[in-house]
Amino acid sequence: MTETTQTQTMPSRGGGRPSSPEFQVAMDAWRRLRQDLFHDAFAYRPLPPLRMDGMFTGRLSGRLREYVAWTPHATVVAAGLFAAAIAASSSEGAGDLGGLLVALLALCPILLTLIRPVGAFWVSMAATPFTAAFSDMWSDWPWAPGSFAAQLVVMTVVALRTRPRIAAWMWALTAAYGIVVEGILGAGHYASNTGPLLVVSAMSLLAASALTIRRTAQREVTAQQTVTEHERSKRTLLEERTTIARELHDVVAHHMSVVAIQAEAAPYRVENPPPELEQAFATIRENAVAALTELRRVLGVVRAEDYEAPDAPQPTLADLDGLLANVREAGLTVDKVVTGAVRELPQGVELSAYRIVQEALSNTLRHAPGATARVEIGYVLGGLGLRIVNDPSPEVRLVKSTHGTGHGLTGMRERVTMLNGEMTTGDTEDGGYEVTVFLPVVGASEGDA
Repeated sequence: MTETTQTQTMPSRGGGRPSSPEFQVAMDAWRRLRQDLFHDAFAYRPLPPLRMDGMFTGRLSGRLREYVAWTPHATVVAAGLFAAAIAASSSEGAGDLGGLLVALLALCPILLTLIRPVGAFWVSMAATPFTAAFSDMWSDWPWAPGSFAAQLVVMTVVALRTRPRIAAWMWALTAAYGIVVEGILGAGHYASNTGPLLVVSAMSLLAASALTIRRTAQREVTAQQTVTEHERSKRTLLEERTTIARELHDVVAHHMSVVAIQAEAAPYRVENPPPELEQAFATIRENAVAALTELRRVLGVVRAEDYEAPDAPQPTLADLDGLLANVREAGLTVDKVVTGAVRELPQGVELSAYRIVQEALSNTLRHAPGATARVEIGYVLGGLGLRIVNDPSPEVRLVKSTHGTGHGLTGMRERVTMLNGEMTTGDTEDGGYEVTVFLPVVGASEGDA
């Protein structure tokens, strides 16, 4: 028995020698480094004002609100001035011009983080050897006091403004610079401060990265909640429209069936009807049947597979007393007031009015338990007016009701819009809630006259 050993080789670069996994890891790291710190390093990215929608900032108003919005910029400027003061005080032996130059080399990189954060890191790194040139051999090496403060502030601000991976790259490059410079030019200096800088900057960058990750996660959660709420609203809207379409299908189908039956029976009610009349009634019946078939074909898609047409006719305002009796049994005290001359309205208007009252009373039971309600129905010139109002709930609730954000109002608005009506909702002066609706009726004015 023989044993065969197969060796898996990595794909080669340019047809040459196969590259090892370590080489691939190094190349991937180099690509990420180049993308994070070299590509568009000096891109213009101004620091935006502070968002004023927080728990405390949202309560501010007026000029104080405008001033607080620029708090991050003021903090960065204050940190830059503090680093410049440290740099100037530590270079007294360099003269006035040298002290001014060292202070500017500490201040400029920090101020640059406000508009070009990644570029500010490179400027701070480039300014470090120039600042060190003004220090003597008894100073800490290789980071002069001004460079120490500036580098720490720059890395912290950049970490707050960018992704956590950039913070890791900055810390690694700072460590590499300190180790290389110490190994080459560190002889003869009093002490090295690369270790303290790395320790302090590591804690600062970890805190900044954690805050950045938390802020990013909050934005993603907020965006996801917004999308979810939008999708839920769309789904609710579609469900309400489906329900309305089903009810309208039943209403229209009933009327079209009546038209077809009456058109078929009409010729038998007239003795010796002329052929033209019989043909007219036959055409009416054919059109009614065709319209009914087309209606069922088009609106059939909105019916669920388990949907069954109701055996009883769709409710109207004449059935409102039964609805009020049901809600009274559920514990809601409700009164009904009817004004105007009661008359029969189109079935679509009657059905929508019934559903609006039903949903408004359901909201009262849900959001204002123990309250009393009043249903006002007004048969006015040109249409039908509805007003459903409830008193404030006598029960103390820990969570305040948010009228107007539920899904019930969505269905009511859809029905009102479908009939070209008007609807207003809002709180009453005594803390209750009211729904006011007007449903126009075509030809109602003529009927009233």
